[in-house]
Amino acid sequence: MNDVTDRKSWMSLLAKAPPEALARLWDGLGEVPDYSYLRAPEVGAVMVRGRTGATGAPFNLGEMTVTRCSLRLGGGTVGHGYVQGRGKAHATQAALVDALMQTDRAQEVRDAVLRPLDQALRAARAARAAKAAATKVDFFTMARGED
Repeated sequence: MNDVTDRKSWMSLLAKAPPEALARLWDGLGEVPDYSYLRAPEVGAVMVRGRTGATGAPFNLGEMTVTRCSLRLGGGTVGHGYVQGRGKAHATQAALVDALMQTDRAQEVRDAVLRPLDQALRAARAARAAKAAATKVDFFTMARGED
Protein backbone atom coordinates (compact mmCIF):
# COMPACT_ATOMS: atom_id res chain seq x y z
CA MET A 1 0.00 0.00 0.00
CA ASN A 2 1.93 3.01 -1.25
CA ASP A 3 -0.89 5.42 -0.68
CA VAL A 4 -4.07 5.18 1.31
CA THR A 5 -6.45 6.17 -1.47
CA ASP A 6 -8.80 3.26 -2.03
CA ARG A 7 -11.32 1.94 0.44
CA LYS A 8 -9.78 -1.52 0.66
CA SER A 9 -6.47 0.06 1.73
CA TRP A 10 -7.88 2.32 4.42
CA MET A 11 -10.20 -0.36 5.80
CA SER A 12 -7.24 -2.73 6.10
CA LEU A 13 -5.15 -0.03 7.74
CA LEU A 14 -7.90 0.82 10.26
CA ALA A 15 -8.38 -2.86 11.13
CA LYS A 16 -4.64 -3.31 11.77
CA ALA A 17 -4.10 -0.02 13.61
CA PRO A 18 -3.34 -0.15 17.33
CA PRO A 19 -6.44 1.18 19.14
CA GLU A 20 -4.47 3.74 21.16
CA ALA A 21 -2.81 5.16 18.04
CA LEU A 22 -6.12 5.50 16.21
CA ALA A 23 -7.73 7.11 19.26
CA ARG A 24 -4.86 9.64 19.58
CA LEU A 25 -5.00 10.56 15.89
CA TRP A 26 -8.79 10.68 15.89
CA ASP A 27 -8.79 13.05 18.89
CA GLY A 28 -6.32 15.28 17.05
CA LEU A 29 -8.68 15.53 14.07
CA GLY A 30 -11.03 17.78 15.99
CA GLU A 31 -14.79 17.75 16.02
CA VAL A 32 -16.75 14.51 15.85
CA PRO A 33 -19.42 14.70 13.16
CA ASP A 34 -23.05 13.95 13.93
CA TYR A 35 -23.82 10.30 13.36
CA SER A 36 -26.30 7.60 14.22
CA TYR A 37 -25.69 3.89 14.54
CA LEU A 38 -27.02 1.56 11.90
CA ARG A 39 -25.46 -1.28 13.87
CA ALA A 40 -24.07 -0.36 17.29
CA PRO A 41 -20.63 -1.82 18.04
CA GLU A 42 -21.01 -5.52 18.76
CA VAL A 43 -18.56 -8.26 19.57
CA GLY A 44 -18.66 -11.58 17.74
CA ALA A 45 -16.44 -14.27 16.32
CA VAL A 46 -15.27 -15.12 12.82
CA MET A 47 -13.68 -18.31 11.56
CA VAL A 48 -10.06 -17.88 10.55
CA ARG A 49 -8.98 -20.09 7.67
CA GLY A 50 -5.50 -21.00 6.52
CA ARG A 51 -3.71 -22.91 3.80
CA THR A 52 -0.73 -25.18 4.26
CA GLY A 53 2.21 -23.56 2.51
CA ALA A 54 -0.16 -20.78 1.34
CA THR A 55 -1.22 -22.99 -1.57
CA GLY A 56 -2.69 -26.14 -0.01
CA ALA A 57 -6.29 -26.96 0.70
CA PRO A 58 -7.99 -24.49 3.04
CA PHE A 59 -8.59 -25.54 6.64
CA ASN A 60 -10.30 -23.92 9.64
CA LEU A 61 -7.64 -22.59 11.98
CA GLY A 62 -9.97 -21.37 14.72
CA GLU A 63 -12.18 -18.49 15.76
CA MET A 64 -11.10 -14.90 16.32
CA THR A 65 -12.95 -12.21 18.27
CA VAL A 66 -14.02 -9.26 16.11
CA THR A 67 -15.97 -6.08 16.82
CA ARG A 68 -18.02 -4.48 14.07
CA CYS A 69 -19.87 -1.21 13.77
CA SER A 70 -21.92 0.53 11.06
CA LEU A 71 -23.03 4.13 11.24
CA ARG A 72 -24.47 6.93 9.14
CA LEU A 73 -23.21 10.50 9.22
CA GLY A 74 -25.65 13.40 9.36
CA GLY A 75 -25.21 13.88 5.60
CA GLY A 76 -26.18 10.27 4.86
CA THR A 77 -22.74 8.74 4.26
CA VAL A 78 -22.41 5.22 5.68
CA GLY A 79 -19.23 3.92 7.29
CA HIS A 80 -18.25 0.48 8.54
CA GLY A 81 -15.58 -0.67 10.97
CA TYR A 82 -14.32 -4.20 11.64
CA VAL A 83 -11.50 -4.62 14.15
CA GLN A 84 -9.84 -7.51 15.95
CA GLY A 85 -10.72 -7.89 19.61
CA ARG A 86 -13.35 -6.31 21.81
CA GLY A 87 -12.68 -2.64 21.04
CA LYS A 88 -16.06 -0.96 20.65
CA ALA A 89 -14.53 2.53 20.59
CA HIS A 90 -11.93 1.31 18.07
CA ALA A 91 -14.67 -0.07 15.78
CA THR A 92 -16.68 3.16 16.08
CA GLN A 93 -13.65 5.32 15.24
CA ALA A 94 -12.81 3.06 12.28
CA ALA A 95 -16.39 3.40 11.00
CA LEU A 96 -16.26 7.19 11.43
CA VAL A 97 -12.99 7.41 9.50
CA ASP A 98 -14.44 5.18 6.77
CA ALA A 99 -17.51 7.42 6.48
CA LEU A 100 -15.48 10.65 6.47
CA MET A 101 -13.18 9.27 3.77
CA GLN A 102 -16.23 9.21 1.49
CA THR A 103 -16.95 12.91 2.03
CA ASP A 104 -15.26 16.18 1.13
CA ARG A 105 -13.14 15.85 4.31
CA ALA A 106 -11.27 12.86 2.84
CA GLN A 107 -7.97 14.67 2.29
CA GLU A 108 -8.01 16.10 5.82
CA VAL A 109 -8.68 12.64 7.33
CA ARG A 110 -6.06 11.02 5.09
CA ASP A 111 -3.39 13.51 6.22
CA ALA A 112 -4.34 13.57 9.92
CA VAL A 113 -5.16 9.90 10.54
CA LEU A 114 -4.40 7.46 7.75
CA ARG A 115 -0.93 8.57 6.65
CA PRO A 116 0.50 8.62 10.21
CA LEU A 117 -1.01 5.17 10.87
CA ASP A 118 0.46 3.86 7.61
CA GLN A 119 3.90 5.27 8.43
CA ALA A 120 3.82 3.77 11.94
CA LEU A 121 2.81 0.34 10.63
CA ARG A 122 5.53 0.46 7.96
CA ALA A 123 8.14 1.42 10.58
CA ALA A 124 7.03 -1.41 12.87
CA ARG A 125 7.15 -3.88 9.98
CA ALA A 126 10.65 -2.69 8.99
CA ALA A 127 11.89 -2.96 12.59
CA ARG A 128 10.49 -6.49 12.87
CA ALA A 129 12.14 -7.45 9.55
CA ALA A 130 15.48 -5.97 10.66
CA LYS A 131 15.31 -7.88 13.93
CA ALA A 132 14.59 -11.12 12.07
CA ALA A 133 17.36 -10.43 9.54
CA ALA A 134 19.86 -10.01 12.37
CA THR A 135 19.24 -13.62 13.41
CA LYS A 136 19.66 -15.05 9.92
CA VAL A 137 22.17 -17.86 9.64
CA ASP A 138 23.61 -18.94 6.31
CA PHE A 139 24.56 -22.60 6.12
CA PHE A 140 26.87 -23.76 3.42
CA THR A 141 28.86 -26.86 2.56
CA MET A 142 32.50 -26.64 1.74
CA ALA A 143 33.71 -28.86 -1.10
CA ARG A 144 36.66 -30.99 -0.14
CA GLY A 145 38.12 -31.09 -3.58
CA GLU A 146 37.62 -34.83 -3.91
CA ASP A 147 36.04 -36.17 -7.07
